[in-house]
Amino acid sequence: MNNLQKQAIQVIKEKGLKRLPEPIQLASGAMSQDFVDGKRATAHYDDLEIASKAVVDGLRLQGVTFDAVGGPTLGADALTIGIAAIMRCRWFFVRKAPKGRGTNQLIEGAQLTTGDRCLVVEDAITTGGSLLKAVQAVEDTGASVVAVATLVDRGEIARPLIEERGIIYFPVATYTDLEIDPVDPV
Repeated sequence: MNNLQKQAIQVIKEKGLKRLPEPIQLASGAMSQDFVDGKRATAHYDDLEIASKAVVDGLRLQGVTFDAVGGPTLGADALTIGIAAIMRCRWFFVRKAPKGRGTNQLIEGAQLTTGDRCLVVEDAITTGGSLLKAVQAVEDTGASVVAVATLVDRGEIARPLIEERGIIYFPVATYTDLEIDPVDPV
């Protein structure tokens, strides 16, 4: 683990991790008393820059290069822009569903096409459901997803689902790093 990753984990612990008195339901449907808010953790640009550089450095160590970065809106938005700024590359957001008006696009921002190498990011994942939908949306354009990165992986479910697709996976922090219990699937 490099120094930037250690700094990012500390930022997540201090600014994005909240222990609640009662369990709440996560997007995955699982229940947890530990809520990880990646958007809050990276709400100051200095913290976003640390987290974004930690992702970029972690992927560089694995030899990953990419032309565009994006992920499911709203969770991935800040990290997407932070990484795009550092890499001086294109960015995109993946909607849950097309807007229903205007251009009716599922992917906003960069127009992805065959030959584009993409990094898909998310702030926090439990099962990886939203992230994998974004991966599929990117692949449906003809672009390839070369890597997936998250600020926090809350369990043991998402990694194998991502890696079985042949995609490199890099979580900045895991539940172990944050000293919280893993989230079990529902």
